[in-house]
Amino acid sequence: MVGSIYGALSQVPSFISDSMDSYIEEGLQDWQIPGVAVVVVKDGQVVLEKGYGVLEMGKPEKVDENTLFMIASNTKAFTGTAMSMLAHEGKCSLDDRVQKYLPGFRMKDPWVAQNITLTDVMSHRIGMETFQGDFMYWESDLTRDEVIEKFGMLSPLYDFRSRWGYCNAGFVVAGKCLEEIEGISWEQFIRERIVKPLEMNRTLVMTSETLDATNIASAHTMLLGQLQVIPHCQIDNIAPAVSISSSVHDMSHWLIALLDSGRYNGREVIPYQAIRKAQTPHSIIRPARHPFNHAHYSLYGLGWDLMDYEGREIVSHTGGVDGFVTSVTLLPEEDLGIVVLTNTDMNGFYQALKWEIIDAYLGLPYRDYNSFYLNRYMPALREEWQMVTAWQDSVKMKANPSVKLSKFEGTYRHEIYGTASLKSMDDYLVMTLEHHPDLTARLEHISGNRFLCTYSHPLWGIKVFPFVVDDRKVISFTLSVADFLEYTTYEFIKE
Repeated sequence: MVGSIYGALSQVPSFISDSMDSYIEEGLQDWQIPGVAVVVVKDGQVVLEKGYGVLEMGKPEKVDENTLFMIASNTKAFTGTAMSMLAHEGKCSLDDRVQKYLPGFRMKDPWVAQNITLTDVMSHRIGMETFQGDFMYWESDLTRDEVIEKFGMLSPLYDFRSRWGYCNAGFVVAGKCLEEIEGISWEQFIRERIVKPLEMNRTLVMTSETLDATNIASAHTMLLGQLQVIPHCQIDNIAPAVSISSSVHDMSHWLIALLDSGRYNGREVIPYQAIRKAQTPHSIIRPARHPFNHAHYSLYGLGWDLMDYEGREIVSHTGGVDGFVTSVTLLPEEDLGIVVLTNTDMNGFYQALKWEIIDAYLGLPYRDYNSFYLNRYMPALREEWQMVTAWQDSVKMKANPSVKLSKFEGTYRHEIYGTASLKSMDDYLVMTLEHHPDLTARLEHISGNRFLCTYSHPLWGIKVFPFVVDDRKVISFTLSVADFLEYTTYEFIKE
């Protein structure tokens, strides 16, 4: 563990002052997490900021309070706050229609395109399924304008404003509107109006900046129980939703300002009214669920999750991106803020630690959330691994498809995404995708006309693709990716 700062120990719960180090070390082992960083802010002071573990498995460099992690969707709160700042300055209204700033904006339903507002796109009430469309955008060669264009071509699975569905592309739309309102790029606004005034001096706004960064945690994922290092993803085409990397030291400045009416070092950086605008609920997610204690509602503001917990308001968000999961949590009535950063994308510890700290400050009984999350998470993960192993065993049976492998070769088109190409190589197919030049996939026959797809990037998953074959002619196949990226599927028709 590296980088420890404690406030007045008499005011720090015993879990933090006496037990947290061993708790985190145990969590690192249980979840195979190379590195964790945590910061706790209470009453305007940093009570604790620490790093644990290493930047990369198998290497000696230690995580400290200045180590950079991708914060992923915790970026959304920066975008929601930025738009709220512009509204507070009278440069826009959060009820303005998107087409006021992007006249060419289109959606499947023209009426929705005409009426969708800045609030709609940042509160996930568009009618999309959670993650719908993300396969097309994630680590693709699409520009932000092309992301917005393809997003507008999707058919929402639900009625407009009828339900909450997490939509990364909505924040890309918001970022583009910000650029039209302010006359500068989204990234320039975030740097100049939030990051620099808060003295978040190591924070990187764009994923392209990670390539040259020092003291940065490597990304890790799990493939069939084996931890492995993966490249930092490059997703600046959807930057307003996910692109920021930061450290717990820098994030403490963000917490301090949000908990102190937008002030940092005695100066107002973010107007309090803008903070409240961003933290005002607009969407109902679901009735709140907590395994042990009392909670009733789960709502969404502009880049913030909102819930009640034991009579207090919690303002929070989580973030997940290739190789990282993170959490940011505020309890405004307790003047308490917590950030947990981890460098593997398959763990529940980033949530477990958050809840232990909250309960400790609220004087609630110790629950051992680590064991709770572990016992719920790992059986499901093992079941998934067993299913994939069974598919791989089926491949080894060498069953033949209903037509020759060469018949599956060719170009296939999805009406929104574009093309996928299949080429036969001995006894398997290789898939390439038009807008993902760095991604390939190996398709191996299982049974009937089903093929096991193993993507070259482990985060994309191992999935079964069903093909439609009619009168010995290959018609189409259905593409899917790991749930971490998208739940919905894509039908590609053979040209």
